[in-house]
Amino acid sequence: MSASVTVRVPAKVNVQLAVGAARADGFHDLANVFLAVGLYDEVTVTPADGLRVTCEGPGADQVPLDRTNLAARAAELLAARRGIAPDVHLHIAKDIPVAGGMAGGSADGAAALVACDALWGTHASRDELLDICAELGSDVPFSLVGGAALGTGRGEKLAPLEVGGTFHWVFAVADGGLSTPAVYREFDRLTPEAPAPEASPALLAALRKGDAEALADTVTNDLQPAALSLFPSLRDTLATGTEAGALAALVSGSGPTTAFLTADADAARRVADALLASGTCRAARVAESPAPGATLL
Repeated sequence: MSASVTVRVPAKVNVQLAVGAARADGFHDLANVFLAVGLYDEVTVTPADGLRVTCEGPGADQVPLDRTNLAARAAELLAARRGIAPDVHLHIAKDIPVAGGMAGGSADGAAALVACDALWGTHASRDELLDICAELGSDVPFSLVGGAALGTGRGEKLAPLEVGGTFHWVFAVADGGLSTPAVYREFDRLTPEAPAPEASPALLAALRKGDAEALADTVTNDLQPAALSLFPSLRDTLATGTEAGALAALVSGSGPTTAFLTADADAARRVADALLASGTCRAARVAESPAPGATLL
């Protein structure tokens, strides 16, 4: 076995998040258009006497270090399939906002899975890795594959999407987090009769063309009203980014990170500067999409 393996994994933004009514199993059917963006966590795995998780970076104090962490669960699931003990030290270097609606925990699960597969030489097929990812959570399969994809079912069934260019984003990191289950509960309260979710043909066409203005006209997030209901100050953040020249502004996933699509890299820097100066967010991060999925370093 190698002494250690490190995997880099991207954050995501949902350029469309269409949410259906709650299902009998508690999940919601989705039409979820994912874009991987160039903000990354890195997970390093090394052999150990038992399963251990450590974490560093922004928001590390909010990351669980027990077996509820998706990275730990990924190691356990792969080990169980191979009949081996999950004896690894998982070290997470965070750069994706924690509890920010950008799939940071899901990303760590996907990264740990790829890293443990390499460390242990288990040679899992891509289909098996995706199956384990789906068992871990709805966003984890996309963290593995990256790029752009349409997620259906509860988001775990992925169809790759063509992207015709580079999109420039600013992500405003809020003070505090939002619980994804709490946001979905608020969505159910606000939207008791949600229609069946469908991907927007206009949005998919904008992605194929690499047309930022057309994409800006079509981005939507059905969870945004619920996130704003639970975290009203996000309205000020969204307004600040729009006034600074963003083509589109929306809550990222379940929030509370907010995402701003811009025309180019210069515009992204101007929007980020305005957001920081306004005091409506804790940090503003510039990133491009699409980005590759979980990658061995």
